[in-house]
Amino acid sequence: MRSFRHFLAIDWSGAKGPVQKGIALALADAGGGPPVLVERGRGWSRGDVLALLREDLPDDTLVGMDLGIALPFADCGAYFPRRDVLLPDAPSLWALIDDICAGDPNLGAQSFVDHPEFAPYFRNGRDTGVHFGCDGAAHGRGRFRVTEQAQAEMGCKPYSNFNLVGAAQVGKSSLTGMRVLHRLRGHLPVWPVDPDPGHGSLVVEIYTSLAALESGRSAAKAKMRSFEDLNAALAGLRSPPVAGRGAIEDHSSDALLTAAWLRRVASDRARWAPAGLTRDIARTEGWTFGAL
Repeated sequence: MRSFRHFLAIDWSGAKGPVQKGIALALADAGGGPPVLVERGRGWSRGDVLALLREDLPDDTLVGMDLGIALPFADCGAYFPRRDVLLPDAPSLWALIDDICAGDPNLGAQSFVDHPEFAPYFRNGRDTGVHFGCDGAAHGRGRFRVTEQAQAEMGCKPYSNFNLVGAAQVGKSSLTGMRVLHRLRGHLPVWPVDPDPGHGSLVVEIYTSLAALESGRSAAKAKMRSFEDLNAALAGLRSPPVAGRGAIEDHSSDALLTAAWLRRVASDRARWAPAGLTRDIARTEGWTFGAL
């Protein structure tokens, strides 16, 4: 089993604006010690994170990004069924989104969800698109990838990447993240869409609730808003505590805990070969690292 020297967890955000308050980065060292926040004085933007991943990433880093790296495909046989041109794989989806959103500032994705050809597949704050479910069926929770079904079986509460409504929605963050993934082509492989080359750095999709569950917290209490709760969860992963007392912002605690979790589970062969991950699923939908 190959090893990494560093573990970087990125809590992502699809919010508008030049700086996204919901973005937090934390780094854990393979040699041990507590995870640490990667600070940026004015806060992180999506462009800042892209620049770090392309230019300033430490060698041999396993990078976990808290977003969906693709849209559902297996359930309907296409990302966008009934469309004349069907996309064959995740990189073609990333390229399409980045092309349509080329004029959106701050690596946003509003142009894609507003596009007349694609808006009918999403649920936004105004209505539910006619293709939100397969074959035009109204599906209350929307479409899910195979990996999200695996998350649910592990006790998580995933949301559809076609859902753009509510505080827990992940659609916008995933779409903006796909723009970043497109711009990382040729710089960093993205597992399992790309095979693990066996050396260097690698990007994987993470779900911070998985880290929380495996630290001993419940799905209902996955968010940690105090150093005391965070350090109790870190202890559950056999990680040293971080310094601090009182309140902590939950994006930061998510990133810190997940960096420690990546360090703990990255050497587990089962995480790299989940039962539901076929070649076709890897190529089209990708997978959430750690979902079994």
